[in-house]
Order: sequence, then C-alpha cells, then structure tokens
Amino acid sequence: MDAALYLLPVTLGDTPVDKVLPAYNREVIRGIKHFIVEDVRSARRFLKKVDAEINIDELTFYPLNKHTSAEEVSGYLKPLEEGAPMGVISEAGCPAVADPGADVVAIAQRKNLRVVPLVGPSSILLSVMGSGFNGQSFAFHGYLPIEPGERTKRLKELESRIYTESQTQLFIETPYRNNKMAEEILRTCRPQTKLCIAANLTCDGEYIRTKSVKEWKGKLPDLNKIPCIFLLYK
Repeated sequence: MDAALYLLPVTLGDTPVDKVLPAYNREVIRGIKHFIVEDVRSARRFLKKVDAEINIDELTFYPLNKHTSAEEVSGYLKPLEEGAPMGVISEAGCPAVADPGADVVAIAQRKNLRVVPLVGPSSILLSVMGSGFNGQSFAFHGYLPIEPGERTKRLKELESRIYTESQTQLFIETPYRNNKMAEEILRTCRPQTKLCIAANLTCDGEYIRTKSVKEWKGKLPDLNKIPCIFLLYK
C-alpha cells in the first residue's frame, strides 16, 4: 500500500457503512496502523463498524483537536515520513472540511507528503445538492455568533450576499439551539428569501425542505438535537 495521508470520510450518524462509503475505503483502512483522529473513542467505533475483525489494540491513535499544538501535529506525521500510510478521521463526514483535520493536511503539504482524499458523505455538499440553490457559488460559515445582536447582524449580512452576489449561504448551529436559530431566521430575513433546512442527512428521518421565509412561518419542524444545516438563497 502506498505511503500517503489518507483522508477517511465517516458516516453521518448511524448510517450503514455500505450505504455511503465505497468498498475501496475499507481496503485502505485495513492497510493503515496509524490514525490521526478528532476523537479516539468515536474513531475506534467507526473502525469496528467498517470491519469487525480489525484489531484495535494494534493501532496507534493521535488526537487532533483545538488543543493540539502545531508542533504535536507535525510530530504525528513521523510514521508517514518513514514510509507508513496514515489516516485522518473526523467525528462525522469528511475530514479537513469544517474540521481540525485541515491543519494536519496543511503540514503534510508543506512537507511534500502525499495526500489522498477518499470519497464519502459531506453534509455541506449534500445539503447544497438537495436545496435547489446555487451550486456554482456557495459559502459555508460554520457557527454564527451566539450573542443575539451579533447573530442578527450576521444573518442580515449573509442575506445581503445572496442578493448582491447570487451566492448560497450555509451555516450550522449547536443542535439544541436549532429551533431558536430557525425562529431567528424567520424574524430577521425578508419574506421572499428562501430557507432550506437539511437535517439528518443520509440517516433515518432525513429531512430536506426549501420554502420562502413567509411560507415557513408557523410551519417549522422540531429540530431540537438534530444535526442540521441552514441554507439561504433568493
């Protein structure tokens, strides 16, 4: 197996592996002994889900999160520099997209190490695909400000961009605050602005609906504690 930093997508929720990941991913995973992971426990569960015969005790895990220093991350790549393949695993979806995995990929690129992204589910791309919004130009903003005044200001800025730049705007919220975010969008945005709510993507209860702000009023679903992406467009 070629020495490279393999970016290994993870299922979104409890979706069966065979439903969303190519068989080739399983072959690659079986050949890797060193994994850089966002969360060790969830990574171990994912690997067992991919192949129950994987011996977890033979593997080495390197934690990668907001507390990991650049020096530590650079040291993680030593096995790859010595010729061993390595994998990067996030908690859900594709590593290095809205994820700390981007840091280790940047270091690998600076060191001229081979990087191989593998195919898998990205909630960002899936939500754009299912929204009916502009897929030629879109921007993902992660979390909006928590402070109400700043959040309202930010929403108005994003709404302005859909009209001035014809650009789809995407963002997320902590799942237990989803309902408040949806209500804030309806209070803040223009009646004709379109809102797509994409929740539980690829999982049981998948929900993707696009309506105008005016049409959503009084008809919002309960989004509490559900993984969800909000998209705005004109």
